Parts: sequence; structure tokens; C-alpha cells
Amino acid sequence: MTSQIIYKSDLRTEAVHLQSGTLIETDAPTDNQGKGERFSPTDLVAVALGTCMVTTMAIKAKTMGLALDGTKVDVTKIMVSDPRRIGKLIAHVHFAPGITDDMRTREILEKTARTCPVERSLHPDIELDLQFIWP
Repeated sequence: MTSQIIYKSDLRTEAVHLQSGTLIETDAPTDNQGKGERFSPTDLVAVALGTCMVTTMAIKAKTMGLALDGTKVDVTKIMVSDPRRIGKLIAHVHFAPGITDDMRTREILEKTARTCPVERSLHPDIELDLQFIWP
């Protein structure tokens, strides 16, 4: 078992990562009867994409003798209705200054991000806008 999720009340949950004991709380978003005081479950899908992309790139970069420290990912989730679901995810990766950006490195890291496990697990109806901004 990876985690245990407890429904607290008022459309809030608490998820406990069993290996570490860390907590994540979620709220329903304000456009769906929630308070919007925490990440929503669908926000976590966008966060999962961004963190998976940068983590897998960092793993690959490490094998290449590079460090991605300071690299940032901006993620945006766009919902659609009928049925209510994630319609589009936008992830813009901003590489930190000083990271080698020769064409071969770019190709390798961008391909790594585009094939991370979360990206490969998303439903094909979700539109993806993945951009890589090099210094």
C-alpha cells in the first residue's frame, strides 16, 4: 500500500504517505462546491506531471554529469465539462542558468520529460502543452 486517504469533512481529504508519514491535504475546488484552500485532486494530476518530468530529467542529467538544480516547472490545469474532467495540461520547464544547453543535451532531456511515467499514464484525450525554456 502506498498511502491511506481519510475523508475529513467539508470536502477535504488527508492522504498519508505510508513510507515517510508525510501528509497531503486536498480540497474540492471553489468551482465545484469546495473551499479551494488546498490542492484539488485534479491539481495533483498537474503537479504529478510537472514533478515527474523534472525528476526523470534530473535522473537522466545525473547520469550525464549534469545537475538541474534551480530548474522550475510551471503547470496549469484546464478543466472541461460534460463530463467534468481535465481537458488540458500545460507544463513549461524553465531550465536554470548555467545548465548546458547543447542540442544533444536538449534532445535527451526533453525526450526524457515527454516520456516520464505520469505523461505516459495520462488519458489520450488530455491535451498536453509541454514547453522547454533554455537559458
